[in-house]
Amino acid sequence: MAFIKESCEDFVQVLASKEPVPGGGGASALVGAVGTALGTMVGSLTVGKKKYQAVETEVRDLMDQSQKLQSELLQLVQQDAEVFAPLAQAYGMPKETQEQREEKSAVMEQALKAACEVPLAIMEKCCQGIDLCGKFADKGSAMAISDAGAGAVFCRAALASASLNVYINTKAMKDREYADTADRKADEMLKDYLEKADRILEQVFSAIR
Repeated sequence: MAFIKESCEDFVQVLASKEPVPGGGGASALVGAVGTALGTMVGSLTVGKKKYQAVETEVRDLMDQSQKLQSELLQLVQQDAEVFAPLAQAYGMPKETQEQREEKSAVMEQALKAACEVPLAIMEKCCQGIDLCGKFADKGSAMAISDAGAGAVFCRAALASASLNVYINTKAMKDREYADTADRKADEMLKDYLEKADRILEQVFSAIR
């Protein structure tokens, strides 16, 4: 199923069901895409305005980056479903004999790594989205600064939620070197960008209250 082609109502209904996909990773990617779209909207409300003529070229470039990012995050909604399905199947593999246990362990390890790479990619895109929303808050129309703040908040939520999918997969891995590397990547993104998103939110609050 191409989840990004479904209606919002259908997506949410499947998300709420017992189906293994979409799950938290796909939902995170979708929320990140919404956040970047809000940033692009700020740009759309800025370009063509005489007041912002001096920054129009820069804002258009930011819009191009944000639209590309939005598309990549939507693709990650589908990719997350595609990599999680084999992991869900691996959990159900038989383990009565030693041979079966060894086969299951090998399949699980491979599936866990694949299922970890996508939420890491989602996190990276959400960090980029937070950066862009901050620039839209600085350069975009003052009338739309609340949307730049909302975009940063959405990307922040998606960043944090995607990290949960990283950590739950790395916890189950036997390859601890790989797991530790993935955890460090996630840790660093959370440390830097949760705070950055909070600063953007404070900036927006100060501007509108």
